Amino acid sequence: MHGASVTSLVIVILVAFLTPILLHRFKLNIIPVVVAEIVMGLIIGKSGFNLVEQDMWLETLSLLGFIFLMFLSGLEIDFSAFVSGRKKEKLPSGKTVPNSFIVATVIFLGIFALSFLLSYAFTVAGFIENMFLMTLIISTISLGVVVPTLKDAKIMKTNIGQIILLIAVIADLVTMILLAVFASIYDSGNSNTWLLLILFAAGVALYFIGKTFQNRSFIDTLSKGTIQIGTRAVFTLIIVLVAISETIGAENILGAFLAGVLVSLLSPNKEMVQKLDSFGYGFLIPIFFVMVGVKLNIWSLFKDPKIILLIPLLFLSLLISKIIPILYLRRWYDMKTTLAAGFLLTSTLSLVIASATIGERIGIITSEMSGALILVAVITSIVTPIFFRKLFPKQLTRAQKQKVIFLGANQMTLPVTRELNSDLYETTIYYVKQESIDKKADESLFNLQEINDFAFDTLKENNVFDAHIIVAATGDENKNAEIALHAREYGIERVIASVTSPDLIETMKENQIDIVSVLLSTKTIVRALVEAPSIMRMLTNAENMLYQINMNNSKYNKISLRQFPFTGDIIFVRIFRGKDSIVPHGDTELMVGDRLIVTGQVEYVNELKEELQYS
Repeated sequence: MHGASVTSLVIVILVAFLTPILLHRFKLNIIPVVVAEIVMGLIIGKSGFNLVEQDMWLETLSLLGFIFLMFLSGLEIDFSAFVSGRKKEKLPSGKTVPNSFIVATVIFLGIFALSFLLSYAFTVAGFIENMFLMTLIISTISLGVVVPTLKDAKIMKTNIGQIILLIAVIADLVTMILLAVFASIYDSGNSNTWLLLILFAAGVALYFIGKTFQNRSFIDTLSKGTIQIGTRAVFTLIIVLVAISETIGAENILGAFLAGVLVSLLSPNKEMVQKLDSFGYGFLIPIFFVMVGVKLNIWSLFKDPKIILLIPLLFLSLLISKIIPILYLRRWYDMKTTLAAGFLLTSTLSLVIASATIGERIGIITSEMSGALILVAVITSIVTPIFFRKLFPKQLTRAQKQKVIFLGANQMTLPVTRELNSDLYETTIYYVKQESIDKKADESLFNLQEINDFAFDTLKENNVFDAHIIVAATGDENKNAEIALHAREYGIERVIASVTSPDLIETMKENQIDIVSVLLSTKTIVRALVEAPSIMRMLTNAENMLYQINMNNSKYNKISLRQFPFTGDIIFVRIFRGKDSIVPHGDTELMVGDRLIVTGQVEYVNELKEELQYS
C-alpha cells in the first residue's frame, strides 16, 4: 500500500512537471496549462491507462491545491479596477468610452438573469434537479483563462479589456459567495447562512490587524533570511479562515478565497505575489488539476443518453448566457469586438469544478453529471480563447502611447518632456496661473495646460487622473505628496512625487510612490562621479544610455535570452526581479514583471520596448 501510494504520487508529479514542457515543445501554447494538466490526468487516470491509485497522499495534496487555487483566485482580483471613470479618451468610432464598472455590472446582471432562465429550462427538461446550482455553473467565468488571454492580446489596460476583466471579477466574486451560501443551505440540511457573517467578521478583523502591522519596521526585518514572516502570515491567514469556514459549516474554499481577497486588499509587493504564485502553480495546483483528470471517467459519460445530450446543450447555454448580454457593448464597439468579448467570457473552469465537486459531495448531482460539467468546462477553456483571438480586431491590440501628466512647469519638468520618446509617451504639463511661464514662446515645444489651482477637484475636472503616469512636481512638496496620494487612491499605477522631508519620503514609500528629491539626487550623482565616473558617462551619453524596460508580454515569459527572437543591437545589462538583481546570461529566463536594464541604439531599444512593455 505504501509502495502504491508513493508510485502514484511520483506519476502525478512527473506528469505535472512534463506537461508545460510538452506544450512548449509542440508549440501548443494556445491551450491553457491547467487544461493540459486535466487532459494528461485523463490519459493516466480512469479514462486512460488507469496508472494512478487514489490515496491519502494525493487526496491531501489535491485538496491543498484546490484551497490554494481559490486563494490565488481571490488574490488575482485587482480592486483598483473598480475605480470608475478613469478613462475619458475617445474610441475609434468617435464615441466617449463608457464607465467600465457600470457597464460590467449591467452585463453581469444580464448574464445572471439569463443563466437563471436557462437553468429553469434544464430543470424542466429533467437534466438536473437543483436550479440554483445550475445557475451558478452557467453564470461563472474563469479568471484564470480571461486574465492571461487579455495580457497576451495586449489589451488589459484598454477600456474594452477593463470591461471584460471587471465582468469576470464580478462573476468570480458573486458566484463564489453564492456557492458558499448554496453549500451551507443544502449540505446536511443545515441552513445557518447567518453563520457566514462570522467568517466575514473574522476577515474584516484580520484585515485591520494586517493593515496595522504591515508597514512596521520590524516586519521588514523579519521578512528576510530564514524567517520570511510575510509568507508565514499568508499561510496562517489561509488556514485560520479555512478552519473558520469548516467550523461554521461553510465550504473551505470560501475561507481560502476570502484570504486571497484580504491579501489583495493589503496590496502585497510583487515579490510576495511571485513567491505565492511560484509555490501554488509550481507544486500544489498542478497536482489538483491532474487529479481532476485522473478521477474523471469519460467513458462512463457516454453510457447515459441524457448525459450525452447534456454536454452540447450546456456548452450552447454557456455561449448564449454570455453572447446575448454582451451585445450591450454594441452601443460603443463593433460587432467583432463585442462577439470576441462574449466568447472569452464563456470560458469557465475552477468554479465549475468547485460547484460540481460540492454538488456531488452533498448528493445533489451524480458523479457522471459532475464529470459532464467538468468536461464542458475544459472544452470552453480550450475553444473560446481561440475564437476570441480570431475575432478580436488586430488594430485594437496595438501598443498605445503611455499618457504622462506633469504637474508644475519648471526646470525639472520642462526638459524631461522634451527628452521622452514621443512615439511611446504622450506628455502634458499642467500649471497654475501664478507660475511664470511664457506660454506663447513655449506652447509650440510643450503641451501646456493652464488651470486655476492644484486642488483635487480641479485636477479631476481637467481629467488629470486619466493617465498612466503622474509626476507631481509643483513648488510645494506637501501639495506634491497630497496629489500623489490622491493619484494612488484613484488607481494610477505609476506616481512620482517631488518631496524632500524625511517624513514625506517615508509616507511616499509606504504607498509605493516613487520619489524625486534634489538633495538625494545630488548626493547620488556626486557619489557616482567619485566612485564610478564611467557609469555616469554612460547614463548621460545618448549613444550608450541605459534604458529600463518592463517585461509585461506573457508571450516571452520563461524564454531564455539565448532563445530570445529579438535580433536588434541590444545588450541586457541587468534584470531586476522583485528585490533581486540578476546578472543576465544566455540561460537566464525572462519572466513577466521583470525590469530589464538594457543599452543599445535608440531605435532598437524603442522596438524592444514596444514588444515587451505593453500587455
